[in-house]
Amino acid sequence: MDVRVFLVEDLGRTRSALADLLGTLDGFRVVGAACTEAEANLWLDEHANGWDLAIVDLMLEQGSGMSVLSRCNAQPGRGRVVVFSGYASPAIREHCLKLGADAVFDKAEPEALMAWCRDLLARENSGP
Repeated sequence: MDVRVFLVEDLGRTRSALADLLGTLDGFRVVGAACTEAEANLWLDEHANGWDLAIVDLMLEQGSGMSVLSRCNAQPGRGRVVVFSGYASPAIREHCLKLGADAVFDKAEPEALMAWCRDLLARENSGP
């Protein structure tokens, strides 16, 4: 079964690159994308239980990824949530983890995000 991914990223080029990177990993399928806080929150409300992994940028075209992170964590049966941001300082990383992020990655290190995704898929496929 594929891991259903929801991307929250305001830069189209970065969103496309993330989708392409995930496409190189068998078992991941992008099911939605948003570039603003309002779009992301609406998508989450309309697709409860429709995603397994949300990848969220903190600085959006309008609004903040922090709000999206909180909305993801309020979802019943929520999936995993990863922050992927150019602002992943130690303090921001700690704050995101306190808000319920499963992991936080700097955009300068996409290979770390991909390694985490490969590990997630391995854990999902190993079963209980």
